[in-house]
Amino acid sequence: MMALLYVFIGVVVSLIIVMFIAPQNFELNRSIIIRKPVSEVFQYLKYIKNQDDWSPWKKKDPNMKQSYVGTDGNIGFISKWEGNKDVGMGEQEILSITENESVNSKLRFFKPWKSESDAYLRLTELSVSQTKVTWGFMGKNPIPFNVFMLFFNMDKTVGKDFEEGLASLKQILEKQ
Repeated sequence: MMALLYVFIGVVVSLIIVMFIAPQNFELNRSIIIRKPVSEVFQYLKYIKNQDDWSPWKKKDPNMKQSYVGTDGNIGFISKWEGNKDVGMGEQEILSITENESVNSKLRFFKPWKSESDAYLRLTELSVSQTKVTWGFMGKNPIPFNVFMLFFNMDKTVGKDFEEGLASLKQILEKQ
């Protein structure tokens, strides 16, 4: 009986230690080079509704319900969605726009679990006709949820979606 108590205490103490040493901050991004001037790429990316054309999540649920608040391409615009289990429910709000450089937004997920992340699209002019696009997001996993991230490979899972989305974006923009 005492041995079982010691094992239980050992497991609890170990879990508490892991909670405090497991990383709480995360960032994930992917980049692609698009053969278009930075101004053309930016004019397309600053509109959140255009993500419907290249986002991997729209492909996972083409019937998701969407609604919008504000004027797309402007700070404060909010795109809301509610979809199947693959896309869940949430919203994306444009927080800042820097002409030909970046679009920063807040991602709020409500289902299947609540979380917030800071998302970004960053553009770098490589030449007059080449633009590097970096798509990413970052955030915090509070204790004790940070422990679960030790067992979930976000880079492999979400990174694959980012790569698919950026490949679609490249295809769309280079055809224009």
